[in-house]
Amino acid sequence: MNTTARSMYSDAVETAREYYNSEDADNFYFHIWGGEDIHIGLYRDKDEPIADASRRTVARMAGLLEDLGPDCRVLDLGAGYGGSMRFLAREHGCQCVALNLSEVENERNRRINREQGLDDRIEVVDGDFARLAWEDGRFDIVWSQDAILHSGERARVCAEAVRVLRPGGQLVFTDPMQSDQADPACLQPIYDRIHLDSLASPAFYRRTLDELGLSPVSFEDHSEQLPRHYDRVRRELIANADDLRERGVSAEYIKRMQTGLGHWVDGGLRGDLVWGIFLFAKP
Repeated sequence: MNTTARSMYSDAVETAREYYNSEDADNFYFHIWGGEDIHIGLYRDKDEPIADASRRTVARMAGLLEDLGPDCRVLDLGAGYGGSMRFLAREHGCQCVALNLSEVENERNRRINREQGLDDRIEVVDGDFARLAWEDGRFDIVWSQDAILHSGERARVCAEAVRVLRPGGQLVFTDPMQSDQADPACLQPIYDRIHLDSLASPAFYRRTLDELGLSPVSFEDHSEQLPRHYDRVRRELIANADDLRERGVSAEYIKRMQTGLGHWVDGGLRGDLVWGIFLFAKP
């Protein structure tokens, strides 16, 4: 990405971009967090493989949607390595756009799409989901998984998602949130971890999307999965620390990540964190 394009990003987006482009983060998320799917999973038990649980989240979200098929245009905000869009393209034939701020992740995404013969149905775009380049009403579905928390402009992200959604379209997303009653002081270690001063809350999303004219369809509360997932990732990190070091991941990063994952586990077990699947429709 050139300097001019980079200068268009907000400080929060640039911080996240630099982090996810780092060799440490790329190796950790791809090899430990779940490979194609780097988001919270729906676990059947605490020892289930991360990738299996994470793919179950994708399948569950897809199962909530109507009219998936070859004529369906889907935009994924914060697509990571693109596993969700490959699922929709492969299983339903959808025409997908995977928008993501990390050029490193996007290159992996494009390579996997080619290897799986899906690059004709998935376009991978470098960019910021607070500033979408598409015209109004371009997509039938806007999709996002555990990405909006990284934005310092969450209301603007919501507004952009609604803008590019066609009338009758659907917005489906997950995001790690603070509960509506959480004491922000208890969550400071997590804020520090994501370099922001807050998380969104369920009330924030309901209020913001209502003001933008969307109708709520459902919210599946799976908050118990959040600490289970972060604990599962932490245990996998510890078990594979030697392999990560051989891949060039720094000991400092591994130690810092263990600590950070622990903060998410603690917050989830206290009930200060909420996670689940939101579904909204545009009249």
